[in-house]
Amino acid sequence: MSQTLALPRSLELPGGGRLPRLGSVDAVALEGRAAELAKRSIKRESKLFALDLAIRMIDLTTLEGADTPGKVRALSTKAVQPEPGDPSIPSVAAVCVYPSLVAVARRALAGSTVNVASVATAFPSGQAPLEVKLADVRAAVKAGADEIDMVIDRGAFLSGRIGQVYDEVVAVKEACGDAHLKVILETGELGTYDAVRRASLVAIAGGADFIKTSTGKVAPAATLPVALCMLEVIRDVYDETGLVVGMKTAGGIRTAKQAIQYLCVVHETLGVEWLTPDRYRFGASSLLNDLLLQLRKQRTGLYRSPDEFTLD
Repeated sequence: MSQTLALPRSLELPGGGRLPRLGSVDAVALEGRAAELAKRSIKRESKLFALDLAIRMIDLTTLEGADTPGKVRALSTKAVQPEPGDPSIPSVAAVCVYPSLVAVARRALAGSTVNVASVATAFPSGQAPLEVKLADVRAAVKAGADEIDMVIDRGAFLSGRIGQVYDEVVAVKEACGDAHLKVILETGELGTYDAVRRASLVAIAGGADFIKTSTGKVAPAATLPVALCMLEVIRDVYDETGLVVGMKTAGGIRTAKQAIQYLCVVHETLGVEWLTPDRYRFGASSLLNDLLLQLRKQRTGLYRSPDEFTLD
């Protein structure tokens, strides 16, 4: 039986309107649908379009303790021109770094169309006092971040403190100012599809511009069934309220084949309107190289060596 989401009685979606019914997720049907969509084949012309689109949707990411300004500058150069000497290859959507390296990325990307994204709110655990999380966000925005990727407090969510999670998303959204907010659910720690659906609704109600699967630091990360579950929430919210929310899939997506599978799921669930970097992103690093390899293969019939590309 459907039920409403247990949140503060005054809760409304951004712009007005109540949340869609919470309901429960039919896991067998969800996984069957995802598996069916993963088998879809597309023709050469469509594959070329999909590969080009996937490149434009990438948040090229480096989130390691050993990150340096030099590495971020090199990554930014690749983000703007993924394949030197071939101007037909588009730039990626964004470069995603830690807050301390936002200013470096901002300078390196000056004059380009590539946004600067930054993780924040005690990434990846989310375990810090709220004032620390908000300071993290404000510092990243002040340094030049166009987008903030926050993590929810999974401990609060799993222990039933749903209102606390909602309040934190609201506070972070306010701290973002003009920067777009992506809310990371860390679906690998949520346990069930019902929990994924609930967390997605909480994030959207709190003001998320995007909902995001994972930090990439926890296994399992992104999976097709989880992505489908989240996309169906976005569809339900849009159908009932007209609110447009984006989606970011991150963690473990390394091949062009995987990227195309996710794009097929997006197309079948939300339609062509969501096949744009403004509404869908991949959080990845090594994915870009395989997209470049496959794009060249589709254009020329020849495979290039992976050694010709930088390792990110």
